[in-house]
Amino acid sequence: MSAIDATGLDDDAEGEAPKRGSRAPLLIGILLALLLGGGGFYAVFSGRVALPVFLVGVGGESHAPGAAIPAGGAPAFVPIGEMVIPLGPDATAKFLVIETSVETRPEDAAALAALRPRILDVFNTFLRAVEEADIEAPSASIRLRAQLLRRVRAVAAPIEARDLLITSFVLK
Repeated sequence: MSAIDATGLDDDAEGEAPKRGSRAPLLIGILLALLLGGGGFYAVFSGRVALPVFLVGVGGESHAPGAAIPAGGAPAFVPIGEMVIPLGPDATAKFLVIETSVETRPEDAAALAALRPRILDVFNTFLRAVEEADIEAPSASIRLRAQLLRRVRAVAAPIEARDLLITSFVLK
């Protein structure tokens, strides 16, 4: 047993440095995280495991440009219409004129057309907040298309909105 002096320190531990923990648990944790992450990527990439619907989108289908038309037949296109959005007092172009259509299944076309006023409201709300610099960027139409499609899917939740087509995009 060691004696404790008046300062409260142990006589035996005066010259020793504090012991450092082992790095083995940290290295094992990093190695396991890399292995699990790589295994998960391979499983999803090879198609052995499907992504959850909230990560893929409504319907769980990927509709890349040039992809084959799903087995349901030819898609239906529901025109949303032309919208004229004022860009604000500081903008060089005063208005954005945009016309869109939504691609859906033929059996969902009537239900999606009935939601047209809600879709127009969501589009107007979003586009009023967009600034002219955001619209003039080279990739603006891609980002706008993705944001507008996300909003269509939110409004028409049980109805499958496969894609959004921008048929006219003009700054006046």
